[in-house]
Amino acid sequence: MSWQPELDEIERRRRIAAGHGGPDKVAKHRAQGRQPVRERIDAILDAGSFDEVGSVSGFPEYDADGRLVSFLPANLICGRGTVDGRPVFVTGDDFTVRGGANDGGVREKFAFAETQASRWRVPLVRLVDGTGGGGSVKHLETMGRTYLPDVEVFTEVLDALNEVPVVALGLGSVAGMGAARVCASHSSLMVRGSSQLFAAGPPVVERAFGEPIDKETLGGAAIHAKAGTIDDAVDSEAEAFERARRFLSYLPSSVHDVAPRGPVAADDAPTRREERLLSAVPRDARRVYKMRTIVEDVVDRGSFMEIGREWGRSVITGLARLDGWPVAVLASDPYHYGGAWTSEACRKAIRHVDLAQTFHLPVVHFVDIPGFLIGPDAERGGVMRDGSRALAAVRQSTVPWCAVMVRKAFGMAALAQRNGSPAFTRIAWPSAQWGSLPIAGGVAAAYRAVIEAAPDPAAARAEIEGRLEKLQDPLRTAEAFGVEEIVDPRDTRTHLCRFANLAAPLRAAGRPRFGYRP
Repeated sequence: MSWQPELDEIERRRRIAAGHGGPDKVAKHRAQGRQPVRERIDAILDAGSFDEVGSVSGFPEYDADGRLVSFLPANLICGRGTVDGRPVFVTGDDFTVRGGANDGGVREKFAFAETQASRWRVPLVRLVDGTGGGGSVKHLETMGRTYLPDVEVFTEVLDALNEVPVVALGLGSVAGMGAARVCASHSSLMVRGSSQLFAAGPPVVERAFGEPIDKETLGGAAIHAKAGTIDDAVDSEAEAFERARRFLSYLPSSVHDVAPRGPVAADDAPTRREERLLSAVPRDARRVYKMRTIVEDVVDRGSFMEIGREWGRSVITGLARLDGWPVAVLASDPYHYGGAWTSEACRKAIRHVDLAQTFHLPVVHFVDIPGFLIGPDAERGGVMRDGSRALAAVRQSTVPWCAVMVRKAFGMAALAQRNGSPAFTRIAWPSAQWGSLPIAGGVAAAYRAVIEAAPDPAAARAEIEGRLEKLQDPLRTAEAFGVEEIVDPRDTRTHLCRFANLAAPLRAAGRPRFGYRP
């Protein structure tokens, strides 16, 4: 009289579902260097923590007597688990069932999976390996009609970005809604050689343009990492899982909390001084230097995690810790356009500042901005439009902010040194320079008539530049309290750790005043 027969039947269906799309399809999937979705879930979560939801959802076929003849599992797997002991909700596409397309899934399960993380205020991890949207054209014959494109839950998908951290890993060929699910995230990764992403795949592109093209050429990881479609490309699924776990470690579980303090190494005191910082910036303002080395020397050892290294390369973005406290890092890279902000760099900065604002992360900005990129190509690319948007994003942010004036800060772009927070502080290095225009360019414009009228125009220009450069000494600004303090570069870590400890209690939980812009 027990219910054991029903429980046995449920367990039988779970065993079928655990077989994915069947041995042949799983073997083909592995041959392409890709793990089955359940192994991916086990790899990214803490061991034994996965609690599946909807384990027997799928497409059954019954005979006339109501007995199960066959069962095709849904190709979306989801459930709860933990990452480093913290709860998360995870979804994974099963490419071995109808290529991860919607016509191999259950629409109600997709809607459920995409909304649960924000409802329970835990991070969402997406393991994307399929279209995950309208399905293939074969689905039209099954339906007997076409339909207006719509994904009713997409509003909630986007709104989740204002509630919880969303990490999306593109682990195969993803298109359409699958591609959108990768991009509509706070952190997006692809695996080189085994994952591709497109608005439309090669067959559709070939039909439109009349020339064949392969998946990697159309939408490989290298293309999208350089274009900024995704944040980063990695060499293996294991590396993607490790980076996703690390990314989440810097963030709170939701906007209704603040990020926890990480471990503080006993041998990494806030007063640590790196001697090489004293000469990190060359005296010759035309020479480049390694900004990443500066960042790594002042944050907690080994804590800097760069994001988006391959695109918008004149701006460096990432996460780090100061005395254990998570912070967002914004910096310039003089190896690219001298650190000038390009249109791409502006978009990259917007994305990162929005991340900090959404999850209440204090920002440390290492400033070396000679201006927005100039020239015909930059103007045709709309640099001032993107630049204005970047300045707006920075000024709209209200998180605690510390600017480290490393070298240049000129023109409108230099306004990005600080945000709109009253909890703003700024220190300068002796190497810092600032002004409305660099001296060299400004002299040519402001003293044109004097230079042209001089017996020796070159000598006249050099004399004027030398005279004005003396006024550019940061000590002149400090004397007028135009900058808070000029510090020994070797003491930068001490100042930043002090800032992080002061900022920690000021972090205010809650939804951001404006929506996150993916």
